[in-house]
Amino acid sequence: MPSAAGNRAVIAAAGSRKTQLIIDAALADPTRRTLITTYTEENLAQIRRRLAEATGLVPAHITTMPWFTFLLREAARPFQASLTGRIDDIRSLNFHGSRSRFVRRENVLPYYFDRHGGMYRDGVTDFVCRADDASAGAVVRRLAAMYDNIYIDEFQDLVGYDVDFVDKLFASTMSVTVVGDPRQHTFATNNGPRNKKYRGAGILDWFHRPQMTCELEIRAESWRCHQVICNWSDRLFPNMPPTTSRNHCETGHDGVFKIAEEDVHAYVAKYDPKVLRDRVTTPTLGLPAMNIGLSKGSTYDRVLIFPTQPMRKYLKTADLAALRAPDRLYVAVTRAKHSVTFVVNRQEADYVP
Repeated sequence: MPSAAGNRAVIAAAGSRKTQLIIDAALADPTRRTLITTYTEENLAQIRRRLAEATGLVPAHITTMPWFTFLLREAARPFQASLTGRIDDIRSLNFHGSRSRFVRRENVLPYYFDRHGGMYRDGVTDFVCRADDASAGAVVRRLAAMYDNIYIDEFQDLVGYDVDFVDKLFASTMSVTVVGDPRQHTFATNNGPRNKKYRGAGILDWFHRPQMTCELEIRAESWRCHQVICNWSDRLFPNMPPTTSRNHCETGHDGVFKIAEEDVHAYVAKYDPKVLRDRVTTPTLGLPAMNIGLSKGSTYDRVLIFPTQPMRKYLKTADLAALRAPDRLYVAVTRAKHSVTFVVNRQEADYVP
């Protein structure tokens, strides 16, 4: 059910202009103090760029902040004494380290902090939720005194205690909007086991809980991808609503193809696709390429993908069990407006430039 504050959750397919929804809503009313936050620096940079393109600069009523900066600066640091009894424990974020598995949660300092005052990434939102409980809700009340609206982009990246904290935000007097796509769950804010069932596509179950206080909107239209690309990518997540393309442009080379390695350079010379790879160690025949994870949020006319072995197996069998990371394949394919081409062996190829 909707809350009095007008909370909203938008689950949207790739190319459905979900980030633009945030941009437009944030700009609509300059009297509303607005925070826009998201997990990755790349996505936040895109948001800032698009705000500046729309208005010439990021307007004064809009604050943009990475998710962990938001948690540390506006929630954990101001209320750390409610758990630690001191005000100077949080020095930094320990993004890659982890606590000893023998430390109990009740032992606050070693559980949440390393010896240098770095807060373990997996513990940040847990700490914030506990601080809010220990201060009788003061963490969220402070945020409500600072912001009228909070927009969280790429919500599917938030996991673990992040989900509990968003519940707290939904219960506040602020208007909170979360936007994301479970099919693009290529990153995760932490590795903790909390709320594991709500990761990836499971986030839909979270939104359908009886106590949920937000309006849920499903957007199943893509203004980016050709219908053939939509159909192909939809098969990766058969339990999600099918996507309707609003890209009706026909270029003469539209759809999803497989090309032999020896034809790649001729293809690149003819069509100039964006080359995508799984990771920096993936061979790309000497072509400059972008990692799939970093491409999320981007749009290209055409993409050329150097697939992983599980992707190659899926291309042969269409067996979803062959894929270790269907979300990464979904992201790669849905970057393209007109054509997606996979690099394969000669006997598997179906296209010659």
